[in-house]
Amino acid sequence: MLENRETMMQMFPELFTQNKVQRVEDYPRLLRQSLASLAPPGCKGRPRVAVLTPGIYNSAYYEHSFLADQMGVELVEGGDLRVIDGKVKMRTTRGYEAIDVLYRRVDDDFLDPLTFRPDSALGVPGIMDVYRSGNITIANAPGTGICDDKAIYSYMPEIVEFYTGRKALLENVPTWRCSEPQSLKYVLEHIEELVIKEVHGSGGYGMLVGPTASKKERAEFAEKLAAKPGNYIAQPTLALSTVPIFVNKGIAPRHVDLRPYVLVSDKVKIIPGGLTRVALKQGSLVVNSSQGGGTKDTWVLED
Repeated sequence: MLENRETMMQMFPELFTQNKVQRVEDYPRLLRQSLASLAPPGCKGRPRVAVLTPGIYNSAYYEHSFLADQMGVELVEGGDLRVIDGKVKMRTTRGYEAIDVLYRRVDDDFLDPLTFRPDSALGVPGIMDVYRSGNITIANAPGTGICDDKAIYSYMPEIVEFYTGRKALLENVPTWRCSEPQSLKYVLEHIEELVIKEVHGSGGYGMLVGPTASKKERAEFAEKLAAKPGNYIAQPTLALSTVPIFVNKGIAPRHVDLRPYVLVSDKVKIIPGGLTRVALKQGSLVVNSSQGGGTKDTWVLED
């Protein structure tokens, strides 16, 4: 999002003088504010925030280091941290100093070898004990990764109504949980019409786009479904919106989706922009960068 905006402002500055485009450059500052507002009750003075990264071999390491730099906070790895006197402390040139809020970019399984995977060299031994005692805030909280499970999406109308007492304003895309026999039967009978995804999949991997798949691909995927139905959900093939992009022969339409950025702490802040992901292959519905997708700057105009 930030790179796209910087590129556009350098290449087409006149567009930003002619149009009242809301700023996204404040995102690192707003992220820092959101994290600081989550400091534990016992925190005195300005909260110390740090970004926990798996290290330089992680594919998102550049993002981790960039955000830490832009927020003006420390970038730390598990080896830089230690539990001392019931607090998580960071190694510095002045000795070990306590951290109040840890913006973690390490998966749950690797966060604490004493609680989760004992072979993890990426986490901090004992950090979950400090977390449970309320002496550190971990954002995002351990366990929030359950929301990456695509089957959770199918329960959203019920979740919204449970917590708000009202029905959801936006309708869900119809979703079949293949773990349910009747749903599995429907999906297998209509596999050529549906998009089927792994519940834990990401990056556009482990999915089948029925209308564009060959008979052989659909048959092979049907075998996977029958073997492990609980690993999959299915949805109808949606007509994604398109935007123009430059190709060798001029301008052509390509499918897109929008990923908004929402900061939730003591208040909710929606960033007036986002990440518009573009499927650069003609006719493709897969917009993930790992599958050859691109991105565009996203404008929200002032009133």
